[in-house]
Amino acid sequence: MLSYLFITFLYQPLFNGLVVFYQFIPGNDFGIAIISLTLLLRFVLYPLSAKAIVAQRRLALLQPKVKELQERLKNDKEKQAKEILDLYKREGINPFAGIGPILLQFPILIAMYRVFWNGLGAEELSQFLYSFIPHPGVIDPSFLGMIMLSEKSLGIALMAGFFQFLQTKHATQMSSSAGSSSDMARIMQKQMTIIFPMVTAGIVSQLPSAIGIYWITTSIFSLWQQWRLQGKKTNEEA
Repeated sequence: MLSYLFITFLYQPLFNGLVVFYQFIPGNDFGIAIISLTLLLRFVLYPLSAKAIVAQRRLALLQPKVKELQERLKNDKEKQAKEILDLYKREGINPFAGIGPILLQFPILIAMYRVFWNGLGAEELSQFLYSFIPHPGVIDPSFLGMIMLSEKSLGIALMAGFFQFLQTKHATQMSSSAGSSSDMARIMQKQMTIIFPMVTAGIVSQLPSAIGIYWITTSIFSLWQQWRLQGKKTNEEA
C-alpha cells in the first residue's frame, strides 16, 4: 500500500512533470528539464523550508538564555527542563517547529531522486507516463549537448560538493551570527562545513550525473532562500 501511494502520488507526477518539461523546453535539453522541475518543486516547498529555517534561527537566538539556565541549574535537571520549557513558552517558540516541515519534504525528495536515478527509459515511459501526455519518443539524456546525464561525471560531482560547501558555510554563518554557538558547536560546524561537501561529492560521483544537476540546483536555491530570509529578518530588525 505504501509503495502504491508513493508511486501514484509522488513518483509518477514528478516523472510526468520531467517528461513535460523535456518536451516543451526548446531544444529538448534533459539537463534544463531537470533544473526546471527542481526549481518548480523548491518553490512549491518554499513555505515549508522557510518555516524550518526561521524556526531554527529563533531557536539559535534563544540559545544564550538556554545555556544560562543550564549552567545555573546544572545540579537540578528536573527544574532545568521545566525552566527551559517555560522559556520556550514565554517566547512563543516550539523547539520542534523546524523538524516537521523538514520531515514532510523527505518523501518528495526521495521521489525526485528515484525519478532521476531511473531516468526516462522506454520501460519507465510505458509504465508511468500518463495517457494524456504525448509520448516523447527516445529521450536524449544530455545537458547542453556535452554532458551525458545518464552517466557518472566527476566534474558534476565536484560542482555539487562546491555548492554544498557554500550552502553549509552560509548556514553555519547564520547560526553563528545569532551568537548562540559554543566553542564545541563552532568546532563541529567547522568540521561539517568540510565533511558535508566531501560526502556530497563522493556520493554524486557514484550516481548518474542527473542527480548531481538536481543537487547543484537545490543547493543554489537553498543559498538564495537563506540570503532572502536573512535579508528579510535584517530589515525587520532595523
